[in-house]
Amino acid sequence: MDLLNTLVDKGLRRELPTREEALAVLAASDDELLDVVAAAGKVRRHWFGRRVKLNYLVNLKSGLCPEDCSYCSQRLGSSTGILKYTWLKPEQASEAAAAGLAGGAKRVCLVASGRGPTDRDVDRVAGTIKAIKEQNEGVEVCACLGLLSDGQAERLREAGADAYNHNLNTSESTYGDITTTHTYADRVDTVNKAHAAGLSACSGLIAGMGESDEDLVDVVYSLRELDPDSVPVNFLIPVEGTPLAKEWNLTPQRCLRILAMVRFVCPDVEVRIAGGREVHLRTMQPLALHLANSIFLGDYLTTEGQAGKADLEMIADAGFEVEGAGEVTLPQHRVHAAAGGGCGSHEGGGCGPEAAGSAGCGPHAGGGVCGTAASAPAVSEPRTDLVAVRRRGAGTDLAPNA
Repeated sequence: MDLLNTLVDKGLRRELPTREEALAVLAASDDELLDVVAAAGKVRRHWFGRRVKLNYLVNLKSGLCPEDCSYCSQRLGSSTGILKYTWLKPEQASEAAAAGLAGGAKRVCLVASGRGPTDRDVDRVAGTIKAIKEQNEGVEVCACLGLLSDGQAERLREAGADAYNHNLNTSESTYGDITTTHTYADRVDTVNKAHAAGLSACSGLIAGMGESDEDLVDVVYSLRELDPDSVPVNFLIPVEGTPLAKEWNLTPQRCLRILAMVRFVCPDVEVRIAGGREVHLRTMQPLALHLANSIFLGDYLTTEGQAGKADLEMIADAGFEVEGAGEVTLPQHRVHAAAGGGCGSHEGGGCGPEAAGSAGCGPHAGGGVCGTAASAPAVSEPRTDLVAVRRRGAGTDLAPNA
């Protein structure tokens, strides 16, 4: 396909594709899918080789969120039956992080539900960052605490945080359909605050909330403009008890096309497969490693992931290798004072793949090309059997999955 050759050339030059080219990737047929994956894989290998970065989530505070994000199992008035607990003590968070680091993770993502941290919360997280770094030399720490007030990003940086995650989630035009308690502009402002403080900015999206191809392209182009070091791609997990519990719009093939489009638009950034990969990619997860260079290990914020051992076996079997602690994630031209990479997901303004248990609203996803509408893709029966609320790890007395 001439289109794919063009996209590869642009990706190797870090040149932005046209919107029509990005839409055409999403509209590619299943017969063309392996060609799309192979082309995007060339761009991924050019910038990141065959390395896969492992990240590990620690949910510092679960549930009890005042925000009304439709995708989120921790939202206001949630009836999802998730674990609910207030702030973990620094030693509890450090113990939880140790499990993921022992499994090969090089970055710990500290997540807390809520609109945003108070200054006291920032002090609390600063103590947790210190505890984790004292126990684990060289570990990267990403904070994901919601909307930041002036000066808070700088304080997190001084405390030792390497990165800050805050996802855009969906396009600006549909954002109000998903969340009413804060705005798209609020999220952009927080990403800019992280940038300005010298933190490695991480911001991504949630796919599968009923959005159109145009919405997906809009949000990824907005992310390219924000220029985060890391773009987590979450796939909505429709958790019973959330407004989007019936939104099962994704197939493994569509997930791969979305990841390919993100790689072409953001060729030299850390693209992370975040929440929902087990539910929607299923047995096609290894193909996604040809597109993304980063994943979360083990469980998510409020839902369970596949066994950490299975993640490591999948990486090895697919011919990839776990990125070592001493290796730099980002290409040299993107390396700056903050360590490369970022956390990723969405949770009451926070981080962490809670597409592993969250989602949004909007028009139903189609397969349109170059702005034209098309019928909805064929979706298999909802795999509710693959959605399990987390009952182990942080906030419990049971060992975590890592």
